[in-house]
Amino acid sequence: MKLIDLINCKKEMENIEITGVTCDSRAVKDGFAFVCIVGAKSDGHDYAKMALEKGAAVIITQKKLGLDNEITVDDTHAAYASICANWFGNPARDLKLIGVTGTNGKTSVTYMVKKILESQGHKVGLIGTIQNMIGEEAIATQNTTPNAYDLNSLFSLMKAKGCTYVIMEVSSHALDQCRVYNLDFEVGIFTNLTQDHLDYHITMENYLEAKKKLFKMCKTAVINSDDEYAQDIIKDLTCKVVTYSAGNNSTYSAKAIKYRPTMVDYELVSDDFINHIKVKTGGKFTVYNSLAAVVCAVELGYPVADCANAILELSGVKGRAEVVPNDKDFTIIIDYAHTPDGLKNILLTFRECEKNRLIVVFGCGGDRDKTKRPIMGSIAARYADFVIVTSDNPRTEEPKAIIDDILVGMDGTPTPYKVIENRIDAIEYAVETAQKDDIIVLAGKGHETYQILSTGTIHLDEREIVAQALAKKN
Repeated sequence: MKLIDLINCKKEMENIEITGVTCDSRAVKDGFAFVCIVGAKSDGHDYAKMALEKGAAVIITQKKLGLDNEITVDDTHAAYASICANWFGNPARDLKLIGVTGTNGKTSVTYMVKKILESQGHKVGLIGTIQNMIGEEAIATQNTTPNAYDLNSLFSLMKAKGCTYVIMEVSSHALDQCRVYNLDFEVGIFTNLTQDHLDYHITMENYLEAKKKLFKMCKTAVINSDDEYAQDIIKDLTCKVVTYSAGNNSTYSAKAIKYRPTMVDYELVSDDFINHIKVKTGGKFTVYNSLAAVVCAVELGYPVADCANAILELSGVKGRAEVVPNDKDFTIIIDYAHTPDGLKNILLTFRECEKNRLIVVFGCGGDRDKTKRPIMGSIAARYADFVIVTSDNPRTEEPKAIIDDILVGMDGTPTPYKVIENRIDAIEYAVETAQKDDIIVLAGKGHETYQILSTGTIHLDEREIVAQALAKKN
């Protein structure tokens, strides 16, 4: 491909033949375009000369380095996104994109929207935290929103395999780093905003500003009006805005909500219709997630009754209030709750159920926002009857130090708790000591089947651990 087909450049550079595109100097080969990205831990500009030595045909920078075949741009993150889109022939232009952003609920909403659109005869691509999907074909993923090259590669594959829609989780990191730069979304969905990723964004204001970027790229914004940041999101938007609420008056509102341990149902009310919605997952968060999905589909022009039928057929999402099958007289739940709001929501959901004790097993991630650790400790002590504090993904931090931070929030609590640093041991203890009608919530890992330690990543699937613990209990 000619350089001019990828990026504006000097006339004498237009016909340079480009054989590949990368922002990773280790991947550079003869004829590649190397884009210097300023990252959190390294600066691609420091590797520009190395890229030339490895055969790069052109270097794209955002500061002048005085190198041969150098192109300087205002923002290499945005330039990289545009170059990658051009490299793959701008496949997103032939797809209808739906983006979901927010602290919690993104994964569940994407799966619900996918189910609805498929019920209408569409082949749907999904990009998200658990996995990427092309119809029923699953593709492994490492990031909630892939980097610009991988993202456009996925779009190209989805287009080639007949997808008409792509529903994707759009993370604050992706928005801040321009991974979705210059994309056009049919609908942008805002679920909620609570404390998370402050190790990266530093302040909630920065976190909010990153989220708001999605709604400058969409035709219709679907906003959770019950969230305290809703009006900040809506302010100054020029696209169509519709809102949804669990009880309050909005464009779309859930009324007469009934909560059950593994189901919710309610009346979806708008100026144009009233329709019954039933979902096979418990909790108020399920009301919000299903509202977001159904409202999105209705705004795309699909009948609300069809949307309701499709939602009812969805049995659940892996790691999201997932009930682990067992033949005992107690219940085990696996959930991805890894933020204060997420932990509070899942505990409140099962606190309202008939039970003996509500037990939570949780930890906090290492090398991430430390300020949420005591908050989550306080929430666990407030809403659970017994707390087992353990490790999540400690990464390079000492697990004990993370646990000590959590325990600050539990200081003086009357709620009994136990510290078991090893997560496998903690889960086994919870199962071994479970009593009749207990509900055990394993929070934090969700769909993940690994644990990240300072020594590397190990296999850890909580479903397997539970099965082993149940076998021992037998």
